[in-house]
Amino acid sequence: MSNVASIGRAGTQDVKEAIQPVRQHVLRAKSLSKQYGPVTVLSDITLDILPGEIHAIIGENGAGKSTFMRLLSGYAEPSAGSLSMAEVDVKFDKPERAQDAGIVLVHQEILLAEALTVAENVFLGRELMRNGTVDDKTMRRLTREKLAELGCVVSPNALVRNISLADRQLVQIARALLDDYKLVIFDEPTAVLTGEEVERLLAIILRLKEQGTAVLYISHRLDEVQRLADKVTVLRDGKMIGTYPGHTLSQMDMARHMVGRDLAALYPPKRAIAPSKTTLSVRNLTVPGFAKDVSFDVRQSEILGFAGMIGAGRTELFEGIMGLRPATGTVELLGKAINIHTPRAALDAGIGYLTEDRKGKGLLLQERLAPNLTLSALGRFHPGLLMRRKREQMALTQAVDQYDIRLKNLGVKAGQLSGGNQQKLLLAKVLLTTPSVVVIDEPTRGIDIANKAQIYAFIQQLVSEGKTCIVISSEMQELIGICDRILVMREGRIAGEVSGEAMTEHNVALMATSHAAGSNEGGRR
Repeated sequence: MSNVASIGRAGTQDVKEAIQPVRQHVLRAKSLSKQYGPVTVLSDITLDILPGEIHAIIGENGAGKSTFMRLLSGYAEPSAGSLSMAEVDVKFDKPERAQDAGIVLVHQEILLAEALTVAENVFLGRELMRNGTVDDKTMRRLTREKLAELGCVVSPNALVRNISLADRQLVQIARALLDDYKLVIFDEPTAVLTGEEVERLLAIILRLKEQGTAVLYISHRLDEVQRLADKVTVLRDGKMIGTYPGHTLSQMDMARHMVGRDLAALYPPKRAIAPSKTTLSVRNLTVPGFAKDVSFDVRQSEILGFAGMIGAGRTELFEGIMGLRPATGTVELLGKAINIHTPRAALDAGIGYLTEDRKGKGLLLQERLAPNLTLSALGRFHPGLLMRRKREQMALTQAVDQYDIRLKNLGVKAGQLSGGNQQKLLLAKVLLTTPSVVVIDEPTRGIDIANKAQIYAFIQQLVSEGKTCIVISSEMQELIGICDRILVMREGRIAGEVSGEAMTEHNVALMATSHAAGSNEGGRR
């Protein structure tokens, strides 16, 4: 197994490591620090990155991981410290200079031009030319081949605005992997991927390692870190806690280093669900192009999970229920038929929805926290033309306390919060409308293990208060850990249902991928 020399790391090296031939680093960070005004977000980080090695960087939201990656890849300049390649100091004042030197960053955020095609995005800024004109045919062919490696079948001619969030991430990864680089940095690359797509990407990352490429890998999915990493560096509060051989750390070890204390069990204990009334009943719901004739019931105080592969239609189904997409069929809430054609109608009926895309659709990142919190319940805080800022500020103070939203002051903008705190703000926003049914799409995408445990506790608190909760997730263990039942979707239909001891990854995966899908009746109670 490859090893990284970490300057300042406590402890002696393993004997085997000591006799390994010294490899020249691909990139060396020495005492890197970053300040934004008076705030220090990264302090004195020193790290060597070696060829043919996968080095994971882990930490809680706000620990400084993404800032560190931006410093290495030219998206930000350090306030102090230096970078060197092959013992020569380098300075990247923009991403293009880092890429010219052989360093590329695959962003956590989707940074694609929505009005362009997939192929145009993959080759944007480096278009292929033939006889003085852009060679669209070759670019489409190469794009299709690179996407196929990632298990993505989206057309190179498709406009990015018309493809799913998961496919957009795969397009972004394909763009980064189109050329050969010395160092590829992945920032939460699997956050929007599931199952087979994740496996293909991890295989490609291992192939990069075999080819001698250095890989820096950031992920809150500690099982991925455990599978991939030769070395694991832990950041906490902008400081480097240490670097450890990957094979020596369990997932709980990683979590303990990240938060500085032992964590209780990640998932709350299972509850006994007493027979109760049906809260939400859906019959023969069809969302054209995404879901067909879907029927299911969910009861009061129940946590119902929805599993399935990318493209199974889970998100689109509930966007149809919420009035975000055209849909046909019947929806009953507490035995009363409701006619939902707009999100406002759904909210007024008592159904709250947390979108999977909190940055793009859930929050106004450039706005203050108070308007974000109260946007869905404006009538309560600003009746008529009156602007009752004091009432709004009181609600924010209560939400920050109730949902443990970590921030420096109440005046920050939503985009300045970490991912976990943004998710908690979004949860507070939806619950401020006092819904009977709460639909949460990807509740813990891109957030750290400590915040995950909090989100799970919040969900259980909701149902203990008599609310109904529906959870859509790409993480099977998450669904198994928190749900009372799981409905599995495949190709726009419900393929089956699992509960109790039958809730296993094997059973869920089989239903999600098998052509012998079960009856849609499995969703009825």
